[in-house]
Amino acid sequence: MIGAIEAGGTKFVCAVGDETGNIIERIQIPTTVPEETIPRVIDFFKQYSIKAIGIGSFGPIDVNRESATYGHITSTPKPGWRDFPFVQAIGDVFSVPIGFNTDVNAAALGEATFGAAKGLDSCLYITVGTGIGAGAIVQGNLLQGLSHPEMGHILVRRHPNDVYRGKCPYHHDCLEGLAAGPAIEERWGVKGDLLVDRMEVWEMEGYYIAQALMQYVLILSPKKIILGGGVMKQEQVFTSVYQYLQEFVNKYVVLPELSEYIVSPGLGDNAGITGSLMLGYQALLEAK
Repeated sequence: MIGAIEAGGTKFVCAVGDETGNIIERIQIPTTVPEETIPRVIDFFKQYSIKAIGIGSFGPIDVNRESATYGHITSTPKPGWRDFPFVQAIGDVFSVPIGFNTDVNAAALGEATFGAAKGLDSCLYITVGTGIGAGAIVQGNLLQGLSHPEMGHILVRRHPNDVYRGKCPYHHDCLEGLAAGPAIEERWGVKGDLLVDRMEVWEMEGYYIAQALMQYVLILSPKKIILGGGVMKQEQVFTSVYQYLQEFVNKYVVLPELSEYIVSPGLGDNAGITGSLMLGYQALLEAK
């Protein structure tokens, strides 16, 4: 049995399952502060005999195994979690192999293994919700260099009608600062679930996401793009994304049929926890 943790900014999803992606049991725990959240995570896993644990965490995180701070959440603005030694906190209790990566890389792994990108050695998973993040599979491996990708913080051109300053505490008007859920709510002065019939909202959202996708396509050339997160449950955003991406690319590269190339997660809301399960399974294989 393998343990999995999908650590998000608002909630932790903890599960136990197996290498086939089958989830046997799962719970949700509010993300408050480590002193409250982590003991509840540990109590859940103590009920089971687990051979490994996979952690897909909100970030930024340190994924460099040679680093003194490997396994830490680093410069997050989330109160209480900055410089938190995540892997150590779990490893001090459970003497099992631990896989550690970003929540979006975990989701990309889940979708590549069992979801919309199954059978492909390349995909890009992007979540558009409270924040914007992306994970990538390139030639069958999770993309990692000096650190993990932070694709939600690329700079984009402003929509001609947008005078909003931007929500990101670091960059203000980066992609996340202009297009994540809190930016939508603050710019338009209403909650996201009330915006269904305001097409100008989703037209602008598509404008920003399509700019980002153009850059990702030109740099990574993924074989499938998966758009998840709460904002992307507004299906009209996809229409705007398709329209603007075609306009921006302007036939410079040949893209597949966009409705088949840029899709919702095949695993739905289970992409992240399933991928975290796979991170645990990979750590178990590496330890043998």
